[in-house]
Amino acid sequence: MKIFTSILILIAVGLVIFNLTMIDFNKPFEGNSSIALIGVVASFCAIFILLIFKLSKKIDDKLKNQ
Repeated sequence: MKIFTSILILIAVGLVIFNLTMIDFNKPFEGNSSIALIGVVASFCAIFILLIFKLSKKIDDKLKNQ
């Protein structure tokens, strides 16, 4: 499970980088730039949720070992 979540985090980071290249910074809320902004926000949310999941798994492992 640790490897799987790490892979998902790497994919989300890749999506952030890809979507950042798609944003037209002169008009960030028009056309494809708005879709790219939504993608960046969604990817950051996914990274945040996966980091919380990894942290909860670490806490769960420590509690089981006690």
